[in-house]
Amino acid sequence: MTRKTALDRKTNEVAISGRIDLDGTGESTVSTGLGFLDHMLVTFAKHAAVDLELVAEGDIAVDDHHTIEDCAIALGRGLDSALGDRRGIKRFGYAYVPLDESLVRGVVDLSGRPWPEIHVDFSRDRIGDVSSENLVHFFRSLAVESRMALHIDLIRGDNDHHKAEAAFKATAIAFRSAASIGDEEIPSTKGILG
Repeated sequence: MTRKTALDRKTNEVAISGRIDLDGTGESTVSTGLGFLDHMLVTFAKHAAVDLELVAEGDIAVDDHHTIEDCAIALGRGLDSALGDRRGIKRFGYAYVPLDESLVRGVVDLSGRPWPEIHVDFSRDRIGDVSSENLVHFFRSLAVESRMALHIDLIRGDNDHHKAEAAFKATAIAFRSAASIGDEEIPSTKGILG
């Protein structure tokens, strides 16, 4: 079973290309024009153990919103495509990730029914070159486009960089567990996911 797909999204605001392999080793090449977003996507790939290539050329002269949103859409659709009919996956995953004073819980259900519950409060408007509000939007868009229920809860934390990085790591580790292969069955009493 091959669980890889191309990432391709082009709008008047952003052009994205790349690929993802769910059964990789965490290798990544990411270039979005937004340093902090690159750091978070590399972190996601490493801890999800997916190989990720993602290049985005967006209208960052306007602001960071379109690039962040479209990267989430492209990545989410790529994850959904690579999962296929989701046969054999474990479906559920969770992780608690500390980063110094910050602690985040991430929980994933790859049910095929999207639902984002993102509860991370930031104290600063920006982290590097990224608007804090767009990090929350990233996770919401990722959950919808990958058709996963995604719950991210900040349990404690002071440093916004630590909060964000712990959220990406928790999501990645939870996704890695949920997407791992268990057996040949569809993990649902309905016989289908979605």
